[in-house]
Amino acid sequence: MKKFLALLLSVVMVLAMFTTASASSLAGTYDITVWVAAEIVDLTKAQIAKFNETNTDGIVFNATVEAVSEADAATQMITDVEAGGDLYCFAHDQFARLVQAGALAKLGVKAGETVASANAEGVVAAAKSGDTLYAYPLTSDNGYFLYYDKSVVSEDHVDSLEAIIADCEAAEKYFAFEMNTSAWYAASFFFATGCVSEWTTDSDGAFIEVKDTFNSPEGLIAVKGMKKLVDSPFHLSSSSGAEFASNAAVVVTGIWDYETVQGILGENMGVADLPSFEVDGVSYHLGSYNGCKLMGVKPQVDAVKAAALHKLAQYLTGEECQMERFNERAWGPSNLNAQASEAVQANPGLSALLAQSPYSIPQGQIHGSWWDIAKVIADDVKAATDDAGLQTALDNYQDKIAALFNLSDEVKNAWTVIGSINGDTWSVDLPMTNADGIWTSDAYAMEAGVEFKVRKGLSWDDAFPAANFVVETAGTYCVQFNETTGEVTLVAQ
Repeated sequence: MKKFLALLLSVVMVLAMFTTASASSLAGTYDITVWVAAEIVDLTKAQIAKFNETNTDGIVFNATVEAVSEADAATQMITDVEAGGDLYCFAHDQFARLVQAGALAKLGVKAGETVASANAEGVVAAAKSGDTLYAYPLTSDNGYFLYYDKSVVSEDHVDSLEAIIADCEAAEKYFAFEMNTSAWYAASFFFATGCVSEWTTDSDGAFIEVKDTFNSPEGLIAVKGMKKLVDSPFHLSSSSGAEFASNAAVVVTGIWDYETVQGILGENMGVADLPSFEVDGVSYHLGSYNGCKLMGVKPQVDAVKAAALHKLAQYLTGEECQMERFNERAWGPSNLNAQASEAVQANPGLSALLAQSPYSIPQGQIHGSWWDIAKVIADDVKAATDDAGLQTALDNYQDKIAALFNLSDEVKNAWTVIGSINGDTWSVDLPMTNADGIWTSDAYAMEAGVEFKVRKGLSWDDAFPAANFVVETAGTYCVQFNETTGEVTLVAQ
């Protein structure tokens, strides 16, 4: 890895010359690998073919387009940058670790100016480290809002959490809002009352402090609102649009579920921003996280190939290609012209996301352990029988947050197993022992279908494999992890 990075540094000045290179200097055929989400593999192939036909630089890409999700791409890149995709898409919350791993090539000055002027300001900021752009904006649609069945929930009720709950209970249909299993959604109640959880890292990417106000008078108001929902017998902790086919009348999810919901509900599909809840006569509009997807260019030893790749990345994230992804998959554009188009403005899901945007906050860099700590708040809230119990839930949360900054080096550097082993629901880390970089767990009886990951420092910042490991055959196994290669295997006992 160090040798690879050293070679890259040696060609930085050469690459700079090619940012203004003539067409003949870039002409040629390049073999590349491109990682995109499975649902746009075919579209991306067609877009690259069109680039080959229309670019005036004489560039031809012989592209292998592979299905790698935006959630998995960063882990795979960090494991082995050299073996990673030449172009790859990723969720913006993975940006910092990719920069730290040397897995993103900087944009040239002119490319950076073009990208910055063409895209929404917040998405451009998500692709920056300091004043330097390291990635190309791909979407601006990673947030959540309300889908509802208009035959069950009145349009007059969608602004009120209490009214929606009453409609669902009266119809004996579910209100799906992923409170008990996802901090990403549960934070909605805290943002409604003005709470924050803002993390600070040092120059090496290590988390050094957090400003977290969940345990506060405002936080107590938030959990009082949350309790109204989680105490309902028709609350369902899910964010899947498919729940409409399983007796749900309301699902809080994102634009990615638009086609699924529309296919189930048809003309009865309603969309709206999130509702408000009321505590002590005061109304609080539910907040949300918002985010985006980005496209990165892997640093290259060949400066000419690197310059050609940046041309392709700029094309694939430009207005025309973003509109094609919108038209085919309803992905929300980050390009300002595309956002202003009549078709995008008329899309109900993106319209709801826009209505929710004043109540949303950008998802910055968050400690990987926070997701496990915060997702259990809803369980504690449901178990509470009075205000003292709700305060205890917040106290427990704060104690766990504080403990993150007191972890020993041994714990920070240790690998553990977490998953559905022994019936656990991804809540307990199982220890592993180290022998020259090979980490091995105790033996556990595992049924076929058991899923797990191996992670470092009780955090999701470093976790393998990229997709959950799934046990194929029931048996008793030790989990083994190679720290050098990132390979996870089972050893039968």
